[in-house]
Amino acid sequence: MEAVELGLREALRKDGRVLLETLYNQPGLSVPDNASQPGEKCHPARAKDIQTLFGTIQVSRNYFYQPETQTGRFPLDQALGLVHSFSPALVRLAARAAAKEGYESASQDLLAQAGVHLEGRQIQRLVNLSAPGVAAQLEQGANLKTDPIPILYAEVDGTGVPMVEEELEGRPGQQEDGSAKTREAKLGAIFTQTKTDQEGLPVRDHASTTYVGSFEGATEFGSRIRAEGLRRGLARASQVVFIGDGAAWIWELARVNFPAAIFILDLYYALERLHALCAGLYGQDSPWAARMAHTWTAMLKNDQVGQVIAAARRRRQDLGLPPQDALEKQIAYFEHHQDKMRYQTYRQQGLFYGSGVIEGGCKSVIGQRLKESGMFWTEAGATSVLNLRLALKSNRWDECWDRLHNSLYLKIKAAAQN
Repeated sequence: MEAVELGLREALRKDGRVLLETLYNQPGLSVPDNASQPGEKCHPARAKDIQTLFGTIQVSRNYFYQPETQTGRFPLDQALGLVHSFSPALVRLAARAAAKEGYESASQDLLAQAGVHLEGRQIQRLVNLSAPGVAAQLEQGANLKTDPIPILYAEVDGTGVPMVEEELEGRPGQQEDGSAKTREAKLGAIFTQTKTDQEGLPVRDHASTTYVGSFEGATEFGSRIRAEGLRRGLARASQVVFIGDGAAWIWELARVNFPAAIFILDLYYALERLHALCAGLYGQDSPWAARMAHTWTAMLKNDQVGQVIAAARRRRQDLGLPPQDALEKQIAYFEHHQDKMRYQTYRQQGLFYGSGVIEGGCKSVIGQRLKESGMFWTEAGATSVLNLRLALKSNRWDECWDRLHNSLYLKIKAAAQN
């Protein structure tokens, strides 16, 4: 049966090629702007090979050349939405494969699953050509939902992406010699919550998470995540919550772009800082450090961060430490962010207070494709793949591609009806 099905697929591909060639070469095919404009000279019957889902076809079309400006155009190519010599349907399929895995693996899967042969380097080229259009659709797409939003969340984080040497010249990093091996890709997530479970724990709305990402600076990226929030319904949300870890740029971004939000410091990040503080005050791996970490964790979760700060300061005084040592800076961190650490209150309000969504997003959106072993990227190449993955992981793939080619489809359809 496998042989029959594969043979039938190949026969259908052959018939598809014949049908497409017949369709696009018919004498009466109506094509928008398929006439000479003032000063243009028409060169008819220019042949072109087009790669499609069914294989390679050949079409004959008009070429119009303007000697004065030394420019030319192929109206049929424009009407069909060709990406160089590739059909838009083939580009869409190849881009989706490349969004999920490396170019060579995408090539192998396209051949095995669709009978389409494209080399990895061809797929890479198509990704770089098509990704900017998808990125534009991600920004321009309107959210047609008008349902009330009880709680809208925003989360932001960053993760390093390995880069080629040329992209890292002059950039400081965390290597022993002070150099960098990666560039930070920033990722933002917007999602909603409408209910809690039987235990009062928050439940993220199904398929409500959308992502934005880039290699921009914090200021530019802040505008990007705010725009996505507005697209998702920020203005009609009853409550807005921003969750982040301890990075200063994240909280400045939140202050500027989500000023009315409830700011929450990720609990697990706060606990990491708390354990480090206990180790410094009572000795690394000591029983007292473990005991105080347990006690202060309970207090932190019970909205008693002020008492934790006071207890830590008393311990510093008992130790006779200098005024501005590293432990004082640790305590000052809790003091500075204590208004973001009301975890019992958040629990009672049925809110999320962990940044697991964005941490998982850094792994699934960025890490699984851009941080595989042996990968080194240019910023342009990484951005192209990232934009495709943003569309894919935000469940906006079909929306973006449909809208990208919709105007071309409407043009050729209108011409055919006239």
